[in-house]
Amino acid sequence: MTIYVSNLSFTVSDDQLKKLFVPFGEVASAKVMTDKFTNRSRGFGFVEMPEEQQAQKAIDDLNGSSCEGRPMVVNQAKPRKQF
Repeated sequence: MTIYVSNLSFTVSDDQLKKLFVPFGEVASAKVMTDKFTNRSRGFGFVEMPEEQQAQKAIDDLNGSSCEGRPMVVNQAKPRKQF
């Protein structure tokens, strides 16, 4: 399951994002999205967890929790629209 995480502090790295989700189970990948010109964080990212039950538990427990003083918004990612 792909998880969308928003309202992240601009200082959160890929590794920090992954560490938030590891206690809930296997994390296949964690990526904070960055601006392609400035390489600065855009304040959101995606986490991929292969086990759906573990991913849902992570969503339930982490949504609204604080990360570096900001309440994260955590939910299942919606599929990308094809143009």
